[in-house]
Amino acid sequence: MAPADAGSGPQARPPGQRPPAAQAAAAELLGAISIIRRTVRRTTRQAWRQEPLPPAQSELLRLAAGRPGITVADAAQELHLAPNTVSTLVGRLTAAGLLDRVRDETDGRMALLTVTDKARRRIAEFRDLRAELAGRALARLPAEDQRALAAAAPALLRLAEQMEEP
Repeated sequence: MAPADAGSGPQARPPGQRPPAAQAAAAELLGAISIIRRTVRRTTRQAWRQEPLPPAQSELLRLAAGRPGITVADAAQELHLAPNTVSTLVGRLTAAGLLDRVRDETDGRMALLTVTDKARRRIAEFRDLRAELAGRALARLPAEDQRALAAAAPALLRLAEQMEEP
């Protein structure tokens, strides 16, 4: 069943009409990015010696590594998850020895999250393996493709920033 707003509003187009060029290019780009993400995840997990973490746990762990001392509430907002969901993830990662949860000295109700040394090693190993596998694949591409992909990285980051804007 179609959403209630499908076919209405300023973005609506008659059936069979092609989307604007930017929208079509975006759809193609996002499709390619999705395929790359799935392929990278699959090939890295196949080569990875450890049990992979579920994606939500991985995201929280990477966030806590990049922002030591982040609160559960801030992590929930950043990851677009409910605070109780993040609390559950924190509990699992803490039990696995990958995350430390420390009470804030000024406000004992808040928990501050930091990754453990074990988690830092795990993140670095996974990142290095992923980069190694992608680097091998990139090296097999023609030089023109290598240059195009290297040049596209800053534009892709700017696209991500623009998508965060309302």
